[in-house]
Formats: sequence, structure tokens, C-alpha cells
Amino acid sequence: MQKYVIERDIPKVGKMNGDELKGAAQTSNEALAKLAPRVQWQQSYVAEDKTFCVYLADSEDAIREHAELSGFPANKITRIETVIDPSTGR
Repeated sequence: MQKYVIERDIPKVGKMNGDELKGAAQTSNEALAKLAPRVQWQQSYVAEDKTFCVYLADSEDAIREHAELSGFPANKITRIETVIDPSTGR
């Protein structure tokens, strides 16, 4: 499995309330269940008009399939080559 960041353009997503975000997560989870174990959602960062989602997947095609099933766009898919954090500099 490879790690990816998916950039999704979703107008006003940053203004969604907790119930709306819960519904979006449930919709995503339903699509993930159909694709398991090929795609796994780790977390998402919600900004004003975008989300940045971290996924594990066996391919970009599997992520596109999730986007189609869930109805959430996958405007940009970027494969993560490596991860660094503050401990990398020690």
C-alpha cells in the first residue's frame, strides 16, 4: 500500500458543522467498505474550500474509484514518497 494526499475542492466545507462533517465521514466510510482492503482513510484536514485527505491505497485508480462512489472529488492525488517530522532533525 502506498500513502497519498488527496486534495478535494469542496466549496464551504470549512463552514460545515459537526453533524454535516459526520455525514460526510459516513458517506466516505460506506464507499471505503465497498473497496476494502484496497483503500484506507487515515485522516483529513478541513480548510475553507478544500480538504486534504491522507489515504493508504494500492493505486491511484482505487482512490479515483472511492471518489466516484462517495461523490467527493479527487481533484489532485499526490503519492507521498517519505515522511519527515521534528524527530528527523535529531
